Amino acid sequence: MILVVPSLIITLLYFMFVDVPSPPGRPSPFTSACLIMLGVFPLIVMFLITSITMQRERVSGTLERILTTPLRRLDLLAAYGTAFSIAAAAQATLACVVSFWFLGLDTAGSPGWVILIAIANAVLGVGLGLLCSAFARTEFQAVQFMPLVIAPQLLLCGIIVPRGQLPDWLQWISNVLPASYALEALQEVGAHPELTSVATRDIAVVIGFAVVALGLAAATLRRRTP
Repeated sequence: MILVVPSLIITLLYFMFVDVPSPPGRPSPFTSACLIMLGVFPLIVMFLITSITMQRERVSGTLERILTTPLRRLDLLAAYGTAFSIAAAAQATLACVVSFWFLGLDTAGSPGWVILIAIANAVLGVGLGLLCSAFARTEFQAVQFMPLVIAPQLLLCGIIVPRGQLPDWLQWISNVLPASYALEALQEVGAHPELTSVATRDIAVVIGFAVVALGLAAATLRRRTP
């Protein structure tokens, strides 16, 4: 389900927009919506899966038993993060392959950059999920972190209202949320044949957020379950 569900939803999105006309000189509605989904879905799905799975490991006692060994917390998080990141990369890659080669997604930039951004966003979801799982005591609490961590990013990243049209104080908040940079990078690749400096910066920011989240998750991981 991790691999297939995002591709199925993007396929549904294709059939929703297949007969919708596009304005002259502008990308098709499916292209615009699909780029958004390729940024949003990996983040949401991997955040949920990672946070719930890690909390289940803690509740079952598996995580606590592992932490009684000489294994360092950073090593443990690196192992879990690597495993989840491989699943995230496979999910994002499959979604992009289906979008480009089966559903006709067309971008000015290389599909490879779209795949890279989607993978980076999925890994970001892994990092945020691992970080939030360190503060949750039950699986239900892990799920409750989603509206706190993910919803503001979806609302302020430019999907509903362009970031430039937001009030100044909301623009400041948007500027420190990684999803804003992920969506901007995808839009840059969709509009420009070459990788722009803005897209390069945005990709670096998303990767940086993922690395910081993984580091904070290792620092806050508890050795004992309350």
